[in-house]
Amino acid sequence: MTKKIVVDFGLCESNGVCMGIIPEVFDLDDEDYLHVLTDEVTPENEEQVREAVRQCPRQAIAIRDE
Repeated sequence: MTKKIVVDFGLCESNGVCMGIIPEVFDLDDEDYLHVLTDEVTPENEEQVREAVRQCPRQAIAIRDE
């Protein structure tokens, strides 16, 4: 089973907390729009992705099993 990052863009305020934690996964463009560079949760990035989920002020990020 694969774990995927899911962002609720209706809640996301693009404040960049997640990008500060793991810029390899999250990026803000010049118009402050959040992009998920890779949606796969791997053993290498899982701890940082979970920290981004925890610290998201709007709780807009989740991890789903697929």
